Amino acid sequence: MVAHTRPMSPMARYRRPLMWGAIAAILAIPAIAMQFTREVAWGPEDFAFAALLLVGAGLLYELAVWKLLTARARWIAGAVIVLAVLVIWADAAVGLF
Repeated sequence: MVAHTRPMSPMARYRRPLMWGAIAAILAIPAIAMQFTREVAWGPEDFAFAALLLVGAGLLYELAVWKLLTARARWIAGAVIVLAVLVIWADAAVGLF
């Protein structure tokens, strides 16, 4: 029995490595900045929070891509996840709410 698979678009092949690479880069930016300026002073708890937030969002997006059938639904889910991450990050940084 052959499982039904969806045809893979050219971008779909690179989606996962790009997403996880971007998450790693976002986490590396403060670590690099801390070497050059005192304005960025993250502690281990800050890196843990950022990692939990970004990796959690990445895993949630992976689930959305796996479950949602249309590209439009995936784009909407991705936009909602990114917006949620930005709101949570901003609230944690400056206490918006």
